[in-house]
Formats: sequence, C-alpha cells, structure tokens
Amino acid sequence: MTDIGNETAGPPTVPQPEAGAPVEPEASSSKLLLTLSTAGALAGLLIVIVYQATQPTIQAYKAMKLQEAVSEVLGAPERWDTLYVVDDRLVGEPPTGVDEGSLDTIFRGYRADGTPVGYAISGAEPGFQDIIELIFGYDSRTKSVLGMKVLTSKETPGLGDKIEKDASFVGAFVGAEVPLLGVKTGRATGAANEIDMITGATISSRTVIGIINNRLERLGPILETYVEEAP
Repeated sequence: MTDIGNETAGPPTVPQPEAGAPVEPEASSSKLLLTLSTAGALAGLLIVIVYQATQPTIQAYKAMKLQEAVSEVLGAPERWDTLYVVDDRLVGEPPTGVDEGSLDTIFRGYRADGTPVGYAISGAEPGFQDIIELIFGYDSRTKSVLGMKVLTSKETPGLGDKIEKDASFVGAFVGAEVPLLGVKTGRATGAANEIDMITGATISSRTVIGIINNRLERLGPILETYVEEAP
C-alpha cells in the first residue's frame, strides 16, 4: 500500500521533451552584445547623417535671424561691416589660418551717407534658468545703447521671458547711457542710465544689464580706438 503523504517519497518526475521535438538554443551573451552594438552603431550613423543633412539649413536660419537682429538694434542701417577683435583691436579680416568663428565678432552699421550709426555687439551669460544670449546696439560717441534684442533664452514663461516680450523693458534700453544701472520698479530717479527691472524676474533683468555692461567694459576702449583710426 502506497503512503501518499510520506515525505520520504521520491522527487516528482520531470517531464522530458518528446523524442524528436526541437529544442530552442539559448542566445549567447556574445551574440546579444553584437546585436546591441550593431543597433547602436546604426543609430549613431543615422544621427550623424541627419545632423549633416540639416546643418546647412540650421546655419542659414541662424544667419538670417542674426542679420534681422543686427538691423533691429542698429535702427535699420543702410549697411554694416563685420569686424573681428584681434589683439585688442578691430580688423576687417581674420588673420590667415584663424577660424573666424573663434574670434569675437561685432558689426558696425552705416547710414546711407556713409556716416557710422554704431556697433552691434552680442554677448551671453547665465540667467535664472539657462544661458541668456542677446545682441545690442551701441554708439561709442554718445556712450549710449541704441537697442537690445534677446536672441536665446529659456527663462521662466510669464516671468523671466519678459526680458524679450515686455516692450517697456526692451524699449528702456534705447538711448540709455552706460554703464547701465538696474533699479527696482518705482525707485528710478530719472537718471539716463537707469533701467527698471522686471518685478518677479530681477535675476533675468539683471543678467541682461550685466551682459551689456560687461561687454562694453571689455570692448569699449577698442571701439573708441577704432573710431579714431577710421577715415
């Protein structure tokens, strides 16, 4: 008589595959690694191809937006020249063998009669969220700002992004004397260099003001020297 509840009974019988039934081989780690590597390489190649295909269009768009910005901050000049900062002076052509993209570049605008309007200067510094990039016009003779336009910003929507959307803030730079001084709303004294900062976005506002002041601290003497040497 068989004792079904006896713990000493033998182990259960493991069913064996039927004779002739195919047995699926386990994927080896080397094959898996090869598959992943191949997929990664193809994905990387695709990214490179797309990047190379779209880069000319992206660069052309950036160049167009920059031209529009230069024209805006200089008050729609008749033309402008591209100048490069080399050895603390302005030159019209980059030195032989030097990539112009590695040089500090500014633009000098001219009226229809050939008289200079001023300079368009770009700059970038960290804001509240990310880097703020802008361009501004500057008249070295009167030491005043001609205009300001934000080129790139990821500041907080509804607050920090007012540095480019608030017409009062942007317009305040036109004719402002340098060095600029940021003041809180309601505390302006009427001085020609004061800029009312945006309530709730003082960091972003201060960054815009700081970019202009810092760029002119660096380039101011160079621009004045170039004016003196110009015919």
